[in-house]
Amino acid sequence: MQTFHLIRHAQSMHNALQQAGQPDPMVHDAALTELGLEQAQRLGTEIAEAPAFDLVVVTPFTRALQTALRVFGQSTAPRMILDLHREYLENYCDVGRSPAHLGKLFPMFDFAHLNDPWWYVDHTSDAVYEKEPASVSARRVEDFSAWLKARPEQTIGVVGHGTFLHALTGHRFDNAERLITSL
Repeated sequence: MQTFHLIRHAQSMHNALQQAGQPDPMVHDAALTELGLEQAQRLGTEIAEAPAFDLVVVTPFTRALQTALRVFGQSTAPRMILDLHREYLENYCDVGRSPAHLGKLFPMFDFAHLNDPWWYVDHTSDAVYEKEPASVSARRVEDFSAWLKARPEQTIGVVGHGTFLHALTGHRFDNAERLITSL
């Protein structure tokens, strides 16, 4: 039976700045805060005691990549960058960076297979960003679930995002929270 370790990224600058009912703080592709780096490191210590992982799947957002590096730093499992489980685009922090730019920031990962842009873009709008239609996000959740279940690996770590993971599982994730499931 497959086991999935679903992990929401640790605290990002967007998480630290966003206040309920307030406008988007407009933090592009938010990086982790100092607290977020500590959260990810603590989760990495916990994960190191878990059974070996066969695969780690990470979204191409900076906060997820930084989390994965700290959580799975000691793991020898292959790492795959996948945009299918990226966050639902509803804030500026959910606008990504080009694969070339990410490759410079994170040379230990392969981004060459990603489209540019790999995040949701409304080509009919000239706004800084447009919210992703809920139907598009819902389809990605279904596609990711099917993709994950079709993988041959038995123990898979997934580093992703709160809204997406909630849609996938029905569970509301805190920053740096891990849910172990068979979906």
